[in-house]
Amino acid sequence: MDPSLPILDLAAAQPCNDAGEASASEVDLCLRAGEFALVDARHSARPDWLADLCCGLLPLANGSARFLGRDWTAMPQEYAAALRGRIGRVFLSGSWIGFMDVATNILLPQLHHTRDDPNDLRERAISLSCAFGLPGLPLVRPGDLAASDLARAACVRAFLGDPELVLLESPVQGRFNSLIPPLLDALATARDRGAAAIWFTRSDVVWRDPSFPASHRLRLGERGLVPAMRTT
Repeated sequence: MDPSLPILDLAAAQPCNDAGEASASEVDLCLRAGEFALVDARHSARPDWLADLCCGLLPLANGSARFLGRDWTAMPQEYAAALRGRIGRVFLSGSWIGFMDVATNILLPQLHHTRDDPNDLRERAISLSCAFGLPGLPLVRPGDLAASDLARAACVRAFLGDPELVLLESPVQGRFNSLIPPLLDALATARDRGAAAIWFTRSDVVWRDPSFPASHRLRLGERGLVPAMRTT
């Protein structure tokens, strides 16, 4: 990839609504290597639509959405699916496969998208698990894991594989504030190697903390993203 190109470039990107028409939301966002956007999603019913837009999962009525310089709408489906393997994501919905154990859920995206050695991948996942406060890779199903530990496991899955773009959809869920320090550490490591990140927060603690190292502070509303000048 040309290092001068943004990691993510949404230019007047206007997704289609359920009727296939242009929605009221239009998004302009450009993130370069090492940049971090903190997005206030406290008043948004579904912030995950913007994460889907970043991943090229929503059809566009107008504008463009590019990842690593490539237009999502102009590439074959198979290529787009492979490119999504370079995006780490904490899903607002959880997005766990209920009949598989959490360890398999964590490893599966990388096993699918990369040719990394499975044993090496497992070791890296164990190391990340410990960094996020887990004793190791959870071997129980998602429904049998405490909610706080499942939130930690979601972060492990998002950062495994050294993603180029990290999308965090309300990762502390407004109640797991002990996750903030390891998340910031993981983000710093990712940004140092050139990744970009977006943290969608519904937490007052996160949004009102002026020490958060965000390159951009934005608010998500019905019409898309707007700059936020204050942390109230």
